[in-house]
Amino acid sequence: MNRRASRIFRRGPRPLLTRPRPVDLAEDLEQARGLDRAIRTISVTVQRVLRPGPVKDVLHGVPGGHPAHPPLTDLPMGCWISAAVLDLLPGTQKASRTLVAAGLAGAVPTALTGIADWSALHREQQRVGLVHAMGTASASLLYTASLVARTQGRDGTGRALGYAGLTALLAGGYLGGHLAFRQAAGASHADQVAHLVPLGWHDLCQASELPDGWPVHRRLGYISLFVLRSGDEIHVLADRCSHLAGPLHQGRMVTVDDEDDPCVVCPWHGSTFRVRDGSVVHGPATGRQPAFESRVQEDGMVQVRPMG
Repeated sequence: MNRRASRIFRRGPRPLLTRPRPVDLAEDLEQARGLDRAIRTISVTVQRVLRPGPVKDVLHGVPGGHPAHPPLTDLPMGCWISAAVLDLLPGTQKASRTLVAAGLAGAVPTALTGIADWSALHREQQRVGLVHAMGTASASLLYTASLVARTQGRDGTGRALGYAGLTALLAGGYLGGHLAFRQAAGASHADQVAHLVPLGWHDLCQASELPDGWPVHRRLGYISLFVLRSGDEIHVLADRCSHLAGPLHQGRMVTVDDEDDPCVVCPWHGSTFRVRDGSVVHGPATGRQPAFESRVQEDGMVQVRPMG
């Protein structure tokens, strides 16, 4: 079965004599392998320039605990949509010009945070994200030309370029929504232990089964756990990385900033968490990793409960 036929089999055939929905086109982009060469080149360049550290963490949104890119998109989109509305009214040329300029200023940090997040996504997400970026970059170029025309007094041309930019912006914004809501880019992928683990202590395993200083994988009902015994202490986190569900128990153990606290580095995209409480040390993850309290019973049984 060829690739196209297998996709039709999974999704079912589209009805005859109907146009594909926008979501169908977005799902087709997820499988657009022709974009992969450009994606590899851009990803390598971004990762070479944007090294792990404070700047990268800020671009991901680590200090705020949420991805920085989505809220920043509100500034250029809000300004440019408002300018489009004012362009329909007489005597609003100056206000529209100001809004177009403000949108262009806001597009700079929006693009930088978006590039940082995009570089740490799965390939299917990166394919959609690349076309999303092309749409928003086209919008920025069109609004730049619109601002130049308005500044030169060619308001009719400026308005026409602005509406062309708005069209590109909405198309790119739709793909951004597909990334966020259909592909869950930016959402926490860690198991939501508060909903899945009842209150109280739960038996996990015998302490003697745990190697000293080496993380292992254990299960608690539906939940996959990262378990690390360090001397007499046992640290337990949800195993699925909050960034994109990477297996933390396969990560490497490090210490950060000359601190004694052990940290685990996700093997997929390098997110770093303190194992004592799951707090984020370095992104791209922005959400704390769910953590568990632990205790050892007299018979050697390790018990855990979600950390409050």
